[in-house]
Amino acid sequence: MAENRLRTPLPERLTSRRGAWISLGLVLTIMVVLFGVFGSAKAPALNDQAPAGSESSRVSELMQKFPNAEEQSVLVVASREDGAAFSDADLDELKGLLPVLDGLSDADSTGPMVSDDGQAALLVAPITVGETNSDTAQVIKAMRAALADNTPDGIALHVTGGPAFGADVAASFEGADFTLLLVTILIVAVLLIVTYRSPVLWLIPLTAVGLADGLAGRLTAAAGAQWDLQFDAGIISVLVFGAGTNYALLLISRYREELQTTDDHRAALATAWRATVPAILASNVTVVLALLTLVLAVIPGTNGLGVSSAIGLLIALAAVLFLLPPLLAVCGRKVFWPFVPRPGETARQGGVWRRIASTVVRQPAPSLLAGLALLAVMSAGLFGMSVGLDQIEKFRVQSESAAGLVVLSEHFPPGEAQPVYVIANAEEAEAVVTAVKDLDGVVRAHPIGTTDDGSLTKIMVTSEYAPSSEESLAQITQLRDVVHAVPDADALVGGAVATDLDARDGNERDLLVVAPLVLLVAFVVLVLLLRSIVAPVLLLLVNLASALGAIGAGAWLSRVLFDQQALDLQVPLLSFLFLVALGIDYTIFLVHRARSEAAVRGTRAGMVEAVAHTGSVITSAGIVLAAVFAALGVLPLVTLGQLGLIVGVGVIVDTLVVRTVIVPAIFTLVGDRIWWPGKPKAAQEELAHERGEHPAVAA
Repeated sequence: MAENRLRTPLPERLTSRRGAWISLGLVLTIMVVLFGVFGSAKAPALNDQAPAGSESSRVSELMQKFPNAEEQSVLVVASREDGAAFSDADLDELKGLLPVLDGLSDADSTGPMVSDDGQAALLVAPITVGETNSDTAQVIKAMRAALADNTPDGIALHVTGGPAFGADVAASFEGADFTLLLVTILIVAVLLIVTYRSPVLWLIPLTAVGLADGLAGRLTAAAGAQWDLQFDAGIISVLVFGAGTNYALLLISRYREELQTTDDHRAALATAWRATVPAILASNVTVVLALLTLVLAVIPGTNGLGVSSAIGLLIALAAVLFLLPPLLAVCGRKVFWPFVPRPGETARQGGVWRRIASTVVRQPAPSLLAGLALLAVMSAGLFGMSVGLDQIEKFRVQSESAAGLVVLSEHFPPGEAQPVYVIANAEEAEAVVTAVKDLDGVVRAHPIGTTDDGSLTKIMVTSEYAPSSEESLAQITQLRDVVHAVPDADALVGGAVATDLDARDGNERDLLVVAPLVLLVAFVVLVLLLRSIVAPVLLLLVNLASALGAIGAGAWLSRVLFDQQALDLQVPLLSFLFLVALGIDYTIFLVHRARSEAAVRGTRAGMVEAVAHTGSVITSAGIVLAAVFAALGVLPLVTLGQLGLIVGVGVIVDTLVVRTVIVPAIFTLVGDRIWWPGKPKAAQEELAHERGEHPAVAA
């Protein structure tokens, strides 16, 4: 008896009357233990924009060697509400604010410095920044409150500068992760209720995926702390909910289908598990391996997202394969109430999708041309697309610091708020200043500090160009050429604009390195799954066209609907990765079924059958995934909103056009040659195994 139990297949262990309870208890125990062990883990709060070895990053490290390196200047920008020039009385009142600022500063405040047009003035208050932006936010909040109580009549004050901008970033994210989680859960719940038309069933997959998301958040935080990873937790949560729900939809859809052939719900669930595991595993492995290519990225936030997202998706996979089946087995067939599937209802399966597929198969060439024409129109949005946002453009909701930067740039040299810093050997500092100050676009350049050992000098360069404009970025390159040419100076150029330039170069490099690897991963997985060369090549080309079309359409919609004239630096790479990797999911769901059906029906009829059986679940999965990515729009970062828009558009088009029209049309036109060098009959034994039949019976 003991030997027979050991030989019991895993699906039966997960779904049998006794095995379901044992499996459920074991999985929940493991999750509780992991929650307890990693419950207090916190990921690093860093968000470095440039590669670790870049020149701007090296400057940031060297600046820590200077005295009072933790001090940064807060800028208080003053202007009259009526737009007039300041009077002497106004300036006296602004001087009266210096004691207020001194009470919150770590050194004497200075000012007011009046703009050339006399319409704006600047007060400078040095403060000690905290370890995180959230710590600094407390000082900025107190400073703004003190100024609000002492603001002269008719004068507007804006607290801005680097520390204030960081504080506003931290404040904008207060409660944002909870809002994202709540919105995501509501979206998934509503869509599951609509999909299943049951007031009960939606709770089962949502519980499994929700637990997976909670555990993923803790394990990824622990991994981030252990390996010093930087990543956005919101993206991981969306991936876990999106992919986990997709896997659950595929499993439950097949379970419902099997319930229409047998009275034994446990046997139906075991058969469904066995039939869908290859597609789910292939889908998960594709996305995980694609994400792991990000470890080759040099941008810290992109690099850290690879490992952390892979961990999250593996947890989602485990929850769907080992927690969801016991939950369904314990609940039984009645969980589908009020539309409980019964044996004999198979004939009503997928009627709408069968008609659509049949139409495409009858007219494959026009269908293919129409689908490709749509992708071409979408891809036209790539023309005129630019990449790179400045600090103000990166946030959906503007802050006081952003408003202050606008006022500052209108009346002072635009580079005043974000100066360029040059670190050079002290003995050659004067030579560096001489080389820099006469360059076009440089307002001033002067030393502002020396290290305690006297070996390094910090030089501040103020530009007349707006930060992150094409002129300012070109100026950084020019500055580097000039200071690098000063003998024995070993000078390096850094600061916010230099960081932006290095980030642009790093993101471009990451796109060129990672994108081909993502395509290679998808191709290898498809070859192994389909045992074909022709089908993976054609499917990957279609997927590539779909991804480019989605990026083009998303960029165009961002410009037209949201007046965002550029995509953020990380958006092209991340959107391409998610579109290709997640798009392959639906290819796998469809073509894996088509291969099995082709074994007994032929390629064309098999594709019609595959669309009929998977059309509903792929559409539901696509809508869920698009919706949860769209939920990223609730976060204040424009980057995440753009990513959600592009992936959402891409997934919808992928679901409704690519998998429903383009792929069936291609398979119809190519015919059985699509499986070369394999043959569709090779899947016959697998199909019989899934159905629990002898191959001869299946044939």
